[in-house]
Amino acid sequence: MRYVRIHKEGRLILITLTLVIFFLNLYICTHFTFGIVPIINIIVSALLLSFFAYFFRNPPRKVYIDDPSLVVAPADGTIVVVEPTDELEYFGDKRIQVSIFMSVFNVHANWYPVKGTVLKSTHHSGRHMAAFLPKSSTENERSTVIIESEGKTQILVRQIAGALARRIVTYAHAGKKCHLNEHLGFIKFGSRVDLYFPLDTEIFVTVGESTTGNETIIARLNED
Repeated sequence: MRYVRIHKEGRLILITLTLVIFFLNLYICTHFTFGIVPIINIIVSALLLSFFAYFFRNPPRKVYIDDPSLVVAPADGTIVVVEPTDELEYFGDKRIQVSIFMSVFNVHANWYPVKGTVLKSTHHSGRHMAAFLPKSSTENERSTVIIESEGKTQILVRQIAGALARRIVTYAHAGKKCHLNEHLGFIKFGSRVDLYFPLDTEIFVTVGESTTGNETIIARLNED
């Protein structure tokens, strides 16, 4: 029998929401035995619970890759940027930027895109403008994770909060050995994930293409 798995970041929210809805329904059913009010309340309650359960869903995904130079999409969403960009926060030079925009209807768990070692993980406070805007990469609240692959190539993964996203959760920390099929973090309510690669990286995705986190191959690192 299949069932919906809920991500750990959403369990407390769903429990709290369920309790609030339960007592609200109890009150309304006590004071409005008949009429349209109880019906509307039941419909709204069901929609709210369904949406939050859907948003915090945690589908089991496993990818098996023999080539360690391949990079897997860290998030569900749509490719909104593929271009050379000056990355000034960590590398201080030009890199290929690949950005994935996540709507509220995408799975919001984030996965490690390669197997390797986390060199650095930093959180930055900031604004909450729409995540699809270019300035969101440097001005919004964000977390920056630097990963060194097994082939000694460094890539940057940046989780970016959006207009609705108010909390970024990052499990990465310096010195951690990271693997595919492992969650890097979670972003709540609409967001974006940026990746920065060396210029000689082979990119397999284009703007407008959809990605599936921990499944879609988005790039190959030049690790010869």
